[in-house]
Amino acid sequence: MSAKPDPKPAEGDPPPAKSGKRKKLIMLAVPLILVLAGAGLWFTGILPKMLGMQKEEPKKEEAAKPAVPIYVDMPDMVANLNGDPRHPSYLKLQSRLEVSKQEDVEKVKQSMPRLLDLFQTYLREMRPDELRGSAGTYRLREELIARANVAVAPAKVNDVLFTQMLIQ
Repeated sequence: MSAKPDPKPAEGDPPPAKSGKRKKLIMLAVPLILVLAGAGLWFTGILPKMLGMQKEEPKKEEAAKPAVPIYVDMPDMVANLNGDPRHPSYLKLQSRLEVSKQEDVEKVKQSMPRLLDLFQTYLREMRPDELRGSAGTYRLREELIARANVAVAPAKVNDVLFTQMLIQ
């Protein structure tokens, strides 16, 4: 005959331990509470300030006076536009580059042959109908700014200003 264990504990034995649900709940709740408290402190700005990660406010003197832009004249450019070969179209462009630092002027002047090459190459691929209207001029300006920044890197060109643009 087999002896079956008695399901009831004896009077002197301690009560059996609970299945550990309470322990699992504590193990999950504590990290969750810590994460939520950290997120709350981070988004209220308290934690970045405590960690020294807060941005310093710019000085009022520097913020008060705006940076004076500096302009660099580009040589006149004439480009044959990509269009009907029987009726060629030409673009004459006079422009200026806007830079924010005086030391960038010298970098732009040193990069002028590369700038002219990039501008001429782009202009020769344009069609006359792509330059029509203010939207066409805006797209041309944005493309020339991107090419100028590639040519004069690490200097930065802020804008390309058109002083004359003739399409024939």
